[in-house]
Amino acid sequence: MKRGFYTIMSAQFFSSLADNALFVAAVELLRTGGAPEWQRAALVPMFALFYVILAPFVGAFADSLPKGKVMFVSNAIKVVGCLMMLFGTHPLVAYAVVGLGAAAYSPAKYGILTELLPASQLVKANGWIEGLTIASIILGVLLGGQLVGPALAGSLLSIDLPMITTGIDTAPEAAIASLIAVYAIAAWFNTRIPHTGVEMRPMRSDPSRSALANALALIPDFWGCNKRLWNDKLGQISLSTTTLFWGVSGNLRYIVLAWSAAALGYSTTQASALVGVVAIGTAVGAVVASMRMRLDMATRVIPLGIAMGLLVILMNVISNVWVAVPFLILLGGLGGFLVVPMNALLQHRGHNLMGAGRSIAVQNFNEQACILGLGAFYALSTMFGLSAFGAITAFGIVVAGTMWLIQRWHQHNTVHHSEQLEHLLQIARHDTHH
Repeated sequence: MKRGFYTIMSAQFFSSLADNALFVAAVELLRTGGAPEWQRAALVPMFALFYVILAPFVGAFADSLPKGKVMFVSNAIKVVGCLMMLFGTHPLVAYAVVGLGAAAYSPAKYGILTELLPASQLVKANGWIEGLTIASIILGVLLGGQLVGPALAGSLLSIDLPMITTGIDTAPEAAIASLIAVYAIAAWFNTRIPHTGVEMRPMRSDPSRSALANALALIPDFWGCNKRLWNDKLGQISLSTTTLFWGVSGNLRYIVLAWSAAALGYSTTQASALVGVVAIGTAVGAVVASMRMRLDMATRVIPLGIAMGLLVILMNVISNVWVAVPFLILLGGLGGFLVVPMNALLQHRGHNLMGAGRSIAVQNFNEQACILGLGAFYALSTMFGLSAFGAITAFGIVVAGTMWLIQRWHQHNTVHHSEQLEHLLQIARHDTHH
């Protein structure tokens, strides 16, 4: 791997670490403030909101500037969201602003991989970046849980700055303030990311029109890219599979917190450790997939998605932590093994069809729309009186059923478009070996 790859990994690790710790702190901020459970569940779709709204623009933005600069600006936006949360803005609104920063960050984070590395290293690079992202999720949720716990929170709140009144009086507020420093570390690594030498693709700009009109002109280009990827026989299957995986994973963070409280009577600090357990499984699955799978083998992992949905439902019968831990590791492991080859195949097709930044923006739009949709479904289920167990059952049924439909779709493609699929797989096989 090139030297710049490890700088990208470091920047991604600290930014994701802070994102996940902030999620736990925001949940606790709402809980201690007396907010209803549906608002805590709504943190997940609110984070996804700007991914969906700004999808037509962030891909072109990421392709128009050096990726390191895009990532630096994105981290600055996340800091603004933290400050809003500290100074009285409703946590759901402030967390949406943090999501705005993440939406701009993601096309640059993934797009730079295709600029820096050959196709033959994409699966390995995805294994690294997903594995490290999962490690940051594990440590992030654990860090967030400890920051809002009585031991560490007491130490943070005891810090007194002479002549300065911060207004930070609660454990969640102290946690959020300390996470700004983690975002600053990520921003420093962003400044060290080297230029890849790839030619920038300027955003469309007509001097005779307003900035808003120029921005709106990007929408037809984005929808064209979106349509192109959905019409590609391999792109559509990899996109639908990764979309559903991230829809599940994005909401599983809160579902495990809610399930831990209902089934085990856990506090936020205790439950955050179980979220980390799922992430351990995902990391193991991602690493194994990066060593065992190739681009041309990616579609073989589709049945694992059906299994994930069924395992989510089985969470409801578990009431012992010693059973829960290996179960959650298995659940995460299936997801990690599923997403790495599918992600690599999707990046490969997207890069060939439209360019790295735009393809990642299309991917983010679909994945975050799924997180938003599934998250809204879960939050509404709790709002209208469904228990945590009932909402989890409904969630698992939707996931397993949708993945079964994707499997049928791929089988239909295999029967009716076998020559086209074989040609695309040959291209992937060729690029893997060169």
